[in-house]
Order: sequence, then structure tokens, then C-alpha cells
Amino acid sequence: MPELPDVTIYVEAIARRVVGQPLAGYAVRSVFALRSVDPPLDLLVGREVRAVRRLGKRIVLDFGDELHLVVHLMIAGRFRWISAGARTRVPARIALAELSFPGGTLVLTEAGTTRRASIHVVRGGDALAAFDRGGLEPLGATRAEFAERLARENHTLKRSLTDPRLFSGIGNAYSDEILHRARLSPLRLTSRLSEEEVTRLHEATRATLAEWTDRLRADTGDGFPETVTAFREGMAVHGRYREPCPDCGTAVQRIRYRDNETNYCPRCQTEGRLLADRALSRLLHEDWPKTIDELEG
Repeated sequence: MPELPDVTIYVEAIARRVVGQPLAGYAVRSVFALRSVDPPLDLLVGREVRAVRRLGKRIVLDFGDELHLVVHLMIAGRFRWISAGARTRVPARIALAELSFPGGTLVLTEAGTTRRASIHVVRGGDALAAFDRGGLEPLGATRAEFAERLARENHTLKRSLTDPRLFSGIGNAYSDEILHRARLSPLRLTSRLSEEEVTRLHEATRATLAEWTDRLRADTGDGFPETVTAFREGMAVHGRYREPCPDCGTAVQRIRYRDNETNYCPRCQTEGRLLADRALSRLLHEDWPKTIDELEG
């Protein structure tokens, strides 16, 4: 699922192309894409886009008069921009919806067969606020605000960082990167953090998200983001199972649960201990190695 850095770059790229432009027309290619009926999408046709912004992991197009179009990309949703006059075509099997503007067409796509990406048209502040999960914006958060959110519920750091009610825009990929930078185990309980560890985590969160946002912004330039993925070249641990940690060279390990995978460095983050992978540890029982030294041996 696109997270804060990726969604921010989408917002900036879309804004450069559509702010001040009227919606000339639209096409809904999948019956699953448009999740609202009142107000109708027809009401936006002819209206200029006033602003584009991020709301958690959602993208909001402001059409004025308290009318907003809200897009949630979910896991596989992506945007494509087709400039006016271009011959580029988006394959029908992945196209969900098209929004046409004088300068081009914004196409919402989704790979695979499961349709989770969504579009809502809403009117009024209260209706828009219903999409706000209440998470703290991590880039602007003070150390005190960050600590207060961590202390609200006693969960693992991985769960807390990715909880949209606690922190806005952080998902599976960047939480792995944040925890590696902070040198903290993903399974460490929030209630057991020292003051120094809270400070370290706060600084790592802001630095990781800011650096990746800047990096993606530089890569995109004035273009449109074409490759939005959770697996980026240059990530320290996420998606790098069995590859060497860039800081210590130890093989990156993982914890798998359903469709999610948490990656971490056992030397940098867990004092050499291996965290039990649900599938493998149940299979191996007593033969499951407890430390990275046992595994390497």
C-alpha cells in the first residue's frame, strides 16, 4: 500500500497537473470503484480543482463549495497520467476510473482481480472528516506529541507505528525502515521503551519519512510517478530477507503473518535474537534457532 512518501509525491504530481483545471468528464470503468452516490460524480464536472492534499493514505481533490473527491489506493491501486493528445492507452483490465481535464486524463488503476481501491464524492467538512482515522502527522509531530501517541495503547512498535488511529501514513514498508534506523525490535512493547528509546524512535520516524519523500521527489522531478512500490532500491531491511544488513552485514530476517511480512536485522535490532516466524517456528519446534549465531552455524 502506498505510504506517506509515495502518497505525498502523488499529491504533488497531480496538483501540478489539475489545480486550476476544470473536470471535463469522467468514466467509471469498474462498478467497484465508485463507492458513493450522493452527491453524484456528475456534480463535479465543470468545476475547477482548488487543491489536492493527503489525508492519511488517501488523496483528496478539493472542488470547492465543500465538495471533495476522495481516493484510497489500498494495496494495488495506482495512478497514471495520460497527457492530452498522447496515444498511450491503459489496459482495460486494470483501469478503474478516468478523470479528464484539459491537460490530460488521470487514470485510477488496480492490478490483480481483487478490487479494493475506492473513490468517494463527499460534501461538507463532517463527511470528509469521516475518512480521517485520527493519526498524528509524524513529520510535524513534536517529541512530546509522539510519545503521547505511543503511550495510548500497549502494543508492539510495529503495530503502533502502522495503526492509522495513532500515526498517519505509515505502513508495513516504512515502519520496517524506521525501526531499523532506531535500532529497535518490531516486537518491543511500547510500554517498555525508555525515554532515550522514545527519542530515538521519534527522530528515526521523522528522518526516514523525510529522506524517502525527498528521494522520491528528486527521482520524479517534474514527471509523474510511474513506479510506486513498497520495495525500493536502497531500503535497509524491508523486502530484503536474507540479504545483508547495510550497517552490519548480518542477513536480514523476517516474520510472516498472513499477507504481511516484517523485516529486521537481528544484530542491529534484537541483540542477536531471532524473532519466531509463525510458520517456520511451528514446523521446527525445538530445532528453531534462537539466535543469529545458531542460524549461521
